[in-house]
Amino acid sequence: MFFIIVIGLGWFFSIYYSNPNILYFFAIFSIVMNIVSYWYSDKIVLTLAGAKEAKREEYFDLYTSVENLSITAGLPMPRVYVINDPAPNAFATGRDKNHAVVAATTGLLQILNKNELEGVIAHELSHIGNRDMLLSTVVVVLAGFISILSDVFRRNLFFSRGRDSGSKANGVFLLIGIILSILAPIFALLIQLAISRKREFLADASGALLTRYPEGLANALRKISQYSKPMTRQSNAIAHLYIADPRPHDSRQRVGQAKGIGKKIGGLFATHPRAEDRIKALLGQ
Repeated sequence: MFFIIVIGLGWFFSIYYSNPNILYFFAIFSIVMNIVSYWYSDKIVLTLAGAKEAKREEYFDLYTSVENLSITAGLPMPRVYVINDPAPNAFATGRDKNHAVVAATTGLLQILNKNELEGVIAHELSHIGNRDMLLSTVVVVLAGFISILSDVFRRNLFFSRGRDSGSKANGVFLLIGIILSILAPIFALLIQLAISRKREFLADASGALLTRYPEGLANALRKISQYSKPMTRQSNAIAHLYIADPRPHDSRQRVGQAKGIGKKIGGLFATHPRAEDRIKALLGQ
């Protein structure tokens, strides 16, 4: 669907500017962007998150939990990182299972007991095993690419000299272009967020199977969701990678308290499923 949107934008721009090379540029550039971003995804994400490598001696419980569960899952030991932040959260990144990273905040390590920590780590290792990191990288790059191109088109739309501005047909075509440039990034974002929510549910289920103790992850999610402050260092580009939404707690509450159509619309723009829904799924309620 992402590539259809990209090709659709490229096709429209190539017709509007009377230049078929634009379509080829769109397709080639989106592929190149995917490859480059995928190859360096771990470095980009770790820099944005402000993570530092965790030493076994300093973060023994975290390190050994990752080590033991990696063996259980049949995965290579990922690199372990820590984010100095009081908000409890964690994420996994990397281009594949042989170049994976698991990161946790200091706040997470402080409030969780061993079983709960293992539940969170199992969740993150499941993202690695399920190849979610590859999917997430492709989705983020394509969504960003579509948004950038749409913004460029809107900025240059009225300065184009390649078409007759007085033509009635051109006026209709111009209107279609404006609508397309506005809606395309929204559709791309909705696809990205829908994929993110589905993969969170899958990682919860896989993590519970890995530890054979779903209550551990359920209790961890309950504690994480009850923390009221946002993460100190945030980036919308990597928000979907975390086990919980790193945004301010009040914005998440507004979505959770909404009812009817408002709740459904708010849910479409959420990076994560509601904690209550995830906990119910884990406990079979």
